[in-house]
Amino acid sequence: MGWLGKMVGGTIGFALAGPLGAIAGAAFGHAFDTTAESNLAEQRPALSNGETAQLTFFVAAFSMLAKLVKADGRIGKEEIDTIERFMVADLNLDPESRRYARNIFQTALHSHETFEQFAAQFYQQFQYQPQFLELLVDILLRVAVADGGLNENEERIIYSAVRIFNFNEAKYQTFRSKYVSDVEKYYAVLGCSTKDSIDRIKQQYRKLAQDYHPDKIVSKGLPEEFVKFANDKFREIQHAYDTVKKERGIR
Repeated sequence: MGWLGKMVGGTIGFALAGPLGAIAGAAFGHAFDTTAESNLAEQRPALSNGETAQLTFFVAAFSMLAKLVKADGRIGKEEIDTIERFMVADLNLDPESRRYARNIFQTALHSHETFEQFAAQFYQQFQYQPQFLELLVDILLRVAVADGGLNENEERIIYSAVRIFNFNEAKYQTFRSKYVSDVEKYYAVLGCSTKDSIDRIKQQYRKLAQDYHPDKIVSKGLPEEFVKFANDKFREIQHAYDTVKKERGIR
């Protein structure tokens, strides 16, 4: 990514159009000498097709990651650490480029542009290079699970990218299975997470089992349709607890 160093100040924003151009312009505009705007055409670097693609990937990746980590209402240290590792291990960014990436991340975090807008522009650039689409979905999942699990808001936003990228459900499940164990869905049925204590899991199971026990539901004189739903739910809770018990060694 050494090519990034030649992008001077605010001129980086003018190398891209659309929402990603808006992020790049805002992220680097503070370093641009506004008195030189009349000479912008002479100052703007001529980008090759490859450099345009690299710049799109760079701005989109950190813009989309910003919107993702904001989705669950908190930005965890584990998520930031995972993004930092992505910068070094996957992209081999030098210190200056990592500073640019953090600047883009912070700008996108507070921008009005949406995750879906960034994803659509990314797809427009890389629709014939699926390996880049797959890499971005991979890092989104990697960051999302860094704080202990994939929550509903995070999965919703990642799945929107999957749809925009034209990946089917089977392909998404392949991506997902790399980071999310099937056992997590059983914790979710119990209203727990993989980080919860055994006591917490037992307590939650007992509460749900009591709430949905068939005898209790029948005694309330509720409609037959609700009784069936409750019975199905009770079986689901029991199966989930049996699976978690086996996974955690609960006796």
